[in-house]
Amino acid sequence: MLPDRISSTFQTASQGLAVQRERLAVASRNIANAQTTAPQGSNNVYRPQSVRTQGPVQQNFTQVLGETLGVVKKTNSRHIEPYQGPLNNFNGQKMQGLGPQFNVEEKESFRFEFDPDHPDADENGMVRYPDIDLIREMATMVSANRLYEANLSSIEAEKEIIKRSMEI
Repeated sequence: MLPDRISSTFQTASQGLAVQRERLAVASRNIANAQTTAPQGSNNVYRPQSVRTQGPVQQNFTQVLGETLGVVKKTNSRHIEPYQGPLNNFNGQKMQGLGPQFNVEEKESFRFEFDPDHPDADENGMVRYPDIDLIREMATMVSANRLYEANLSSIEAEKEIIKRSMEI
């Protein structure tokens, strides 16, 4: 089994992959529903979605280093003891990756178009559509795709580092 400090790279990259996968899914849903309507007063109307990300839980370098050093084991009597100073605050908890956290939010954002013949038009002839900018959604898809590829590259690089370190 890999030590936690090595597998944390994979955990962080997988969190990044999950964020980008969700950004692609949300952009796809927004594009697919850009022209959907619902009758006035209906709760079944599509609301534009967005992915809100936030950085990792406020952990400073000292805490992460302490958690990493807490899993170091002495395998030879000639080795020095793992550092037991104030940095070592490992409590048997599994170290989490430092990747971003995310959630999907819906916005109450609509645009209105005049089309009195539309079945979902209100008494003034206005039809309510989700306020979705197709160009922005396509740019989000391209960006998410590139960032997904970057996370995959970091996983491949880490695998290559581990493979080469085993050859030493």
